[in-house]
Amino acid sequence: MIPSSFRLLLALPALLLSSQAGNWPQFRGPSGDGLAPDANPPLDWAESRNVAWKTPIHDKGWSSPVVWGDTLWLTTATEDGRRLFVLAVDRVTGKVVHDLALFEANQSEVWKRYNSYASPTPVVEEGRVYVSFGEAATACLDSKSGKVLWERRDLHCNHYRGAGSSPVVHGDLLFLNFDGADAQFVVALDKRTGKTVWKRDRSLDYRDLGPDGKPEAEGDFRKAFATVQVGTFDGVEHLVSQGAKAVYGYEPLTGRELWRIEERTSHSGGTRPVIGRGMVFLPTGWSQGQTLAIRPGRSGEVLDVNAGSATHSGALTLAWRSKRGTPKKPSLTLVGDLLFGIEDGGVATCWEAATGEVVWSERLGGNYSASPVVAQGRLYCVGQDGNTVVVEASRTFRKLTENKLEEGCMASPAVAGDSLFLRTKSFLYRLEGPAR
Repeated sequence: MIPSSFRLLLALPALLLSSQAGNWPQFRGPSGDGLAPDANPPLDWAESRNVAWKTPIHDKGWSSPVVWGDTLWLTTATEDGRRLFVLAVDRVTGKVVHDLALFEANQSEVWKRYNSYASPTPVVEEGRVYVSFGEAATACLDSKSGKVLWERRDLHCNHYRGAGSSPVVHGDLLFLNFDGADAQFVVALDKRTGKTVWKRDRSLDYRDLGPDGKPEAEGDFRKAFATVQVGTFDGVEHLVSQGAKAVYGYEPLTGRELWRIEERTSHSGGTRPVIGRGMVFLPTGWSQGQTLAIRPGRSGEVLDVNAGSATHSGALTLAWRSKRGTPKKPSLTLVGDLLFGIEDGGVATCWEAATGEVVWSERLGGNYSASPVVAQGRLYCVGQDGNTVVVEASRTFRKLTENKLEEGCMASPAVAGDSLFLRTKSFLYRLEGPAR
């Protein structure tokens, strides 16, 4: 008979493998929509409960952690943006494996209340991690050694409020939005070499008249922080990219503009679009923001949301729009036939995805910048004050729990296996419940 202690030793590798299952390779997870269908993170925690480890992270960064295998990656920067870092943290122990001072830069002032010099989230795949600091630098690193494989420091725009668009890998291409006060474009790089495959200027270069009667060449009306998303509509891939005053559909391989939907009453879109049910869902940004549900069109179509007109009849349509509960910074989450959002001021809203009808709208309290995640039918809303409110992702509003940490989060959470990874203003946490 095998002793019970030996049987436990035999079981340990399997238990460790189970707890390590799953990756979170990019901003908002495997599919870029905040869904973690195979994960089982804890429902409740505190500083003294269900904390597997807590690791200090130096300087300042709002980028979210990403997970691949046994390692988490994230970026940070000095308060003045002159030194830019990439960190790798051991998933099991929380030990910092790499702390790499990658670049030095002389940058303009960021909007420090809502942004940092290290806000774009990395993207990681087997053997490589890709990081961006906006116009200051974009680079690819060997994920084992931390060696820089290639870098680009020649993609320039005046971010004005700071960079916020995260890189996205699709096939052999790395996509990035650059929407600044002086230039707005989307670029696709060869992920293996860093060379430009295509670069497309925004077809709508919004220039309103300022108080002096001259064109407004700088400022919020031309700035955006959004991250791209790739989706397939009627068998055709679309790269969906939001700028300052419009949402664009591009052909991913060539950058050819397929369609454009304009919305000029708001500005500075800052989320990642959600794709599902044949539609694109996204908030339009600051000031008079609204939530849009778009059915993408064919090549050459343009739609003005407020004018309600298109250049020619076709498939490009605005399925619905809603001004109720629209976020500015947190991205939306689509769960089945329901769309969920958490407004920056703490109001959570559930819409019918097909029609935009409000199912429920409830005040959670607090302020929010992070995008929610969904696991086990639970919507995790991570606040700037250290509170995370967990509610059912269902037609009936039900608050399950509220958990408090010492500091709040500007970064969106990561979920992998049974763990929830939260980056607060000074620490990175691995939260995990009792062994199952």
